[in-house]
Parts: sequence; structure tokens; C-alpha cells
Amino acid sequence: MTDLGKRLRLRRLLGPDGKGVIVPMDHGVSDGPLPGLERPSDTAAAVARGGADSVVVHKGLVRGIAGSLAGLGVWLHVSASTGLNPDPNDKRVVATVEEALRLGADGLSVHVNVGSPQESRMIEDMGRLSGECDRLGLPLLAMMYPRGHEIRDPHDLKLVKKVARLGYELGADVLKVPYTGSPDTFREVVACVDVPVVISGGAKADTDRAFLQMVAGSLAAGGSGVSVGRNLWQHHDPSAMTRAVTSLVHGKSTLDDALADLGKPR
Repeated sequence: MTDLGKRLRLRRLLGPDGKGVIVPMDHGVSDGPLPGLERPSDTAAAVARGGADSVVVHKGLVRGIAGSLAGLGVWLHVSASTGLNPDPNDKRVVATVEEALRLGADGLSVHVNVGSPQESRMIEDMGRLSGECDRLGLPLLAMMYPRGHEIRDPHDLKLVKKVARLGYELGADVLKVPYTGSPDTFREVVACVDVPVVISGGAKADTDRAFLQMVAGSLAAGGSGVSVGRNLWQHHDPSAMTRAVTSLVHGKSTLDDALADLGKPR
């Protein structure tokens, strides 16, 4: 597979503008069937209707939601841990690049918790997976988080810049990091790498405006979109919220337009 093949796959996972609305649906492994993910095929169909570009799923869901993808790109997530583990930050690799290709996935997704006692092994895993993805022409999404017993603020600018640069230097094609709280600070994160940077959503936001303001702020800083789950599929209208985010990410509306459209019946 050539670099051209990788670029074509990345175009399917993001939009033609190089930005993306990525919807993680891997939470069932760590937290079980959360509200909004009870029936993953319904969740995939809802975000597809809203215009999402791609989803992140574990290998068992790829076949389960195949009939609901409706043009969505698929990242196969290979990192797993559960909330019952004494160290839930200890992510283990549970799938291979070959499995991703065999299942028809368009890209691979890996999770690294920098600051965890198991950081060294997760970095080693990512380095190996990055090489395999490069060899076989599969884009790599790296979810890079400052997480561990000594991490007090995972949104701290210095820490987010450090994890972003780590993921970039290990070969990620797309980086997912926490938002640092303002366009001015997040602009520094985007500037320290040369690949698309998308923000994580974190916990469910208190209001629609607060969530969409975060998305708009990251885009104003030069970010390339979002990789958010709960704030989409736990919304009372997942398709509408996905549509609002998609319109922001792909430059079709302002924050006020997106909020106004969110309240309109469809």
C-alpha cells in the first residue's frame, strides 16, 4: 500500500477539507452499555444521519454495526481497559493491524495515557503499531492523554503540548487531545505538530452552548475537528447535535447558527 492509499483512506475518515467529526463508540469495553450506546447500531445510524465522518469501535462492533454505517469511515480501536481494573489507565492492545484490514476498517486507533505507571509499555505499543500502519498504508489515530496519579490537570497547556508532540513524533496521522480551555492556548498545541489535531469531548457538558463553544474555540485555534462521544450520543437528539457539530467543523455555520439550528424541529 502506497502513501497515496493511506491518504485516500484518511480522506474517507475525515472530510475532503482535512477536518473531521469522529465519534468514539468504544466506551462499552471500559464502562459497559452506557446510555446512548445500548444499541450501537442505532447509535451509528443516528450520528451518520447527522453527517459524522467516522466512528471509533472495537473489533466486535465492526460487524455488528455494518448495516448502519451509511458511508461512515471506521477506525478500529485496539486499546482496552475496564473501570473495574485497579489501574484503569493501563491500556492493553487487543487487536492487530491485520485484523483492521481484514475487517475492512479504514484506520487504526490507539490510546496512550502519558503519566500512567504503564506509560512506557503503551508508548512501545504505539511505536510498533505506527510502524505496522505505515507499512500497510493504514492511517493511525492516537488518543494522547495526560493521565496518572501525579496528573492534576489533564487540560494543562504544557502537558497537552507534550503528549501531542509525543504522538506526532511516534508517527500518528491524527492526534486526539484534551482541549486546553481557550483558542489562544490551544493554538500553541496545534502549532507544535504537523498533523490534524482533534479535541476529545470528555464528560457530558452542562449545556449545548458550552459544548459547542468548546468545539468552535478549538476550530478558531486551527484545530481539525472533534473526536467526541457522550456529548453526541447522550444528547436527547444525537442526530441534531451531530449535525450542529458537523456544520461547525466543516465551516458551514457559526456558533450562533449551529445553536439556532439545533433547536429547530427536523
